[in-house]
Amino acid sequence: MANPNSRSLQHKSRSQPAPLAKGRPRQRPAQSVDTNILSYDRTDPFYAINVLRKLLGSLPSRIGGCQFKLTPEEHKLTLGLLTIVEPFIGLSPSRRTITRQPTEILDGIMFYLDNKRDLLSLALACKRMHGVIFPRHFEYRVIRAKPSSLRVWNHLIVHRSLARNVRKLEIMDERSAEPEVVPSGIMTTDTDVESSDDELGMHVKQERLLVAAIAKMSSLRSFQWSCNHSPVAIDAVWPTLLKCQSISEVEINDNLVFSSRNVPLPKDPQRIPVMRDLKTVAVHSTRHIYGCAKNPQMARINGMLTSCPNLETLNIDYEHRRGQGQQKPTADEFFLCSRWSGLRSLSLVNLRCSTVHGLDAASTFFASHSNLEVLHLDFGGEIGSTNGGPRLTLEPNSLPKLRELHCNREVASIILSCPTDMPRPLEILRGVRLSNSPRDQPFLAGVKSVTSSLKRLELDGYNDIDDIKALVECAPKLTYLDIGKKTSEIAVQQPRRGDSSTKVSPANIASNVMEWGQVLESLSELVTFHGVKFFYEVSSLTLATLSSIHPASLAPSEQSRVRKNDQAASFLAYKCPKLRRLDHWDEATGKVIVLLREASDVKWDIRRSVKA
Repeated sequence: MANPNSRSLQHKSRSQPAPLAKGRPRQRPAQSVDTNILSYDRTDPFYAINVLRKLLGSLPSRIGGCQFKLTPEEHKLTLGLLTIVEPFIGLSPSRRTITRQPTEILDGIMFYLDNKRDLLSLALACKRMHGVIFPRHFEYRVIRAKPSSLRVWNHLIVHRSLARNVRKLEIMDERSAEPEVVPSGIMTTDTDVESSDDELGMHVKQERLLVAAIAKMSSLRSFQWSCNHSPVAIDAVWPTLLKCQSISEVEINDNLVFSSRNVPLPKDPQRIPVMRDLKTVAVHSTRHIYGCAKNPQMARINGMLTSCPNLETLNIDYEHRRGQGQQKPTADEFFLCSRWSGLRSLSLVNLRCSTVHGLDAASTFFASHSNLEVLHLDFGGEIGSTNGGPRLTLEPNSLPKLRELHCNREVASIILSCPTDMPRPLEILRGVRLSNSPRDQPFLAGVKSVTSSLKRLELDGYNDIDDIKALVECAPKLTYLDIGKKTSEIAVQQPRRGDSSTKVSPANIASNVMEWGQVLESLSELVTFHGVKFFYEVSSLTLATLSSIHPASLAPSEQSRVRKNDQAASFLAYKCPKLRRLDHWDEATGKVIVLLREASDVKWDIRRSVKA
């Protein structure tokens, strides 16, 4: 039989728990979790995951029937936290995933949008996008201010994260009347940097703050300098621009860049900073006298272009002032040392070649740049001299890809007469003046060699209608023809705007329509013709009456002009089946005459001139 004492001991052992072993840690009570879903940031999924882990980890430690069970408040909290985490780790992407991203991620996404129009479209999508784009990106993409706007430069220096959002920077002239474009959040007196206590050192302070602000614009794409009336020079800004590797476009409007002083460069050529993303450079002088040099040079420009190895578009324009003893800048060194394998467009205006070696360097320059497609040369009569002086001579196969040419008659003759293995795809020709002399023959022969591709021709002037007849015979496939002004009209002083002398007399129009119609008849593809006025002046009241009342109610003089205009429109439309745009009777209004063909009827209408 069993011992009764042993049974009592077993009963006691079941009813009383065994003592904890020494060294075993006591289980801590479950930590409380805030069940208010509004207290959790919906843009922070990491904190939501930690709270879920904390909540689920506390379930096994609960006593009795509450073990592995959630309270109703905790269940609501769990569902709310899952909606925060789901867009980041869910199997199916949410439709509103981008709007639930953290502000830092959205700010990083907007950083890659450069166009303000794209930013505006995205900001109008929802309120959350608007709250990120407008205060940090939309107003910072374009900054236009003067060097004296110290509050702007100090704001960008202090807020480096906002300065990196600037894509286009325009430095205005101190005398400019154009409004500045600055962020609206900048207060008028942001700091004490605009204090006028140190007037003598104000320009030094402007230069220092401007350079420091540009240094913070690490994503700058376009830079425009138009500061011509300030002691702050481009020399102080250019070294900082060299450090901005993202810049792709630079425009400088300043007379000081044509001065004789050169920009200091490092002695070691390997240490010269290189702007590999810079594709477009434009350098222009201004019409103001301030900063002009009596003997302008291009040494400083050549030094700047040394750091631009990947140029595709280059424009250098010098505003030559006659009667002030000024010379044109010499381009000899430019032609000798400048080389860009990817150059597509080149414009050199009001420059000169001083020696025969300069012309030889120009010939080598054009032979080395076989990818040039657009060329604008304005060297006066020096580069294509016909009076027995030195003359430009191109090497064979020079400029084989030329599509657009703007130069005088002599230079055009030299380029078009240069032999190439394949015909040049020349489509546009500008700047030539015909004189009805034997000197026109080389140019006309060159035009005839590119007649298959030439579509647009814009003359500076002509001497007689016979010049246009000879030109039309050489280029019968033109779609756009602008003959400029007649030599006799150029010699006459231009009348004032709105003067009645600007109107063409009826006698000249009556004879011009028939004569010019015979000339233009051979241009079967002609769409636009400018340079001759074929239409009589008709008042705006008459035009409004024609659309509502019968023409018989007009005055006899108005009826005659309208009838003759109808006859001119019908005759020109008959001679040129595709002709559509013609000159308005008053060139000061910015309007053109458009021919409208409706079945067998031809009508004329007045439209605003849009530059083609």
